[in-house]
Amino acid sequence: MRAGIERAAIVAAARGWIGTPYRHQASLKGVGCDCLGLVRGVWREVVGPEPEAVPPYAPDWAEAGLRETMAEAGERHFVRVPIGQAGAGDVLLFRWRAHLPAKHAAIMTDAASMVHAHDGAAVAEVPLCGWWRRHLAFAFRFPGVTD
Repeated sequence: MRAGIERAAIVAAARGWIGTPYRHQASLKGVGCDCLGLVRGVWREVVGPEPEAVPPYAPDWAEAGLRETMAEAGERHFVRVPIGQAGAGDVLLFRWRAHLPAKHAAIMTDAASMVHAHDGAAVAEVPLCGWWRRHLAFAFRFPGVTD
């Protein structure tokens, strides 16, 4: 694992995935990824090999399991930060509904934007406002990030 990772390197890596088509369970820049695949790909670029294999998952995995699976993985491999202290390069997790586990991930690019992969669309940088802010559930920092 690399130490001294700069936020700008994470943001640049995330932006490098823009335009990658959405593909459930994929994580290959330019070919396809889902939101978790985007985070996994950026991890490989800035940190190194993935720390654990991701088991197959259905699109409705969060609704079926009702566990905070993504947040638990975040706790194992990232550094949790208070949502109000999230910054460029941090991973954001969102809940689609208040009673469901977080199941969508994005990478914050600045105080007002994020890069994410969303079903039916290519990876894009979008404003982090309104709906997204209301559904933000967790924030995590890549290990070794320098401020």
